[in-house]
Amino acid sequence: MKINVLTLFPNMFAPVVSESMLGKANEKGILELNIIDIRDFSNNKHNKADDTPFGGGVGMVMNVEPIFGALESIEAEDKKIIYMSPRGKLLDQEMIEKLSGEKELTILCGHYEGVDERVINYWNMEEVSVGDYILTGGELPAMILIDAVARLVPEVLGSGISVKEESIYSGLLEHAQYTKPREFKGQNVPEVLVSGNHRLIHLWKFEESLKITKERRPDLLDNFIKNQKNLDKDELKILKKVLENSNDK
Repeated sequence: MKINVLTLFPNMFAPVVSESMLGKANEKGILELNIIDIRDFSNNKHNKADDTPFGGGVGMVMNVEPIFGALESIEAEDKKIIYMSPRGKLLDQEMIEKLSGEKELTILCGHYEGVDERVINYWNMEEVSVGDYILTGGELPAMILIDAVARLVPEVLGSGISVKEESIYSGLLEHAQYTKPREFKGQNVPEVLVSGNHRLIHLWKFEESLKITKERRPDLLDNFIKNQKNLDKDELKILKKVLENSNDK
């Protein structure tokens, strides 16, 4: 998968390209992260890529010409282009899974008061937000989108099973995790996790996920209940118990 990122601050992406999971995937050629400096396409002698808005108002707006030049340089016509914007559709797992199926994805990072609207309209961009809050620019949201999408690209994580077992993918929040030492400051790892009984371990994890989801994201639990089709009799029994216990409180 190829991901192009158009930004005024390319150095912000250096750790994304070179470190951790994404860095390894980039080195192996599983992912191609192409970071493009919008200022390189400015006609201004100082590489300026913004100006004051027509109609007045505070702040600056990113110019049309440099962004067009950057997009044309990668032949972005008729390709999927995302503009990270606080007024966009909220990024969720459904969108991430859809985007992970693209062969090439281009992300425009806005800054200041945003970009000239003609850029968005001409290139038929999809505006995407990571939450109802304002950041200084689109770079951090773009990193979130890249990380979430890249994890679903085959071979990036090295194990498709590990992806599907994690929080949200299953429809539930993730259960608690433990590692060595077995006892620390009077706190012990639950006995079931060291029992070696894989069936009991699975059921414990399932119950803990249900409890945590019920407490923190009841909306996810409601969706899980509506959509679940493959629970066995033991799992159904645990689901019923968790729901009954929560109703008693």
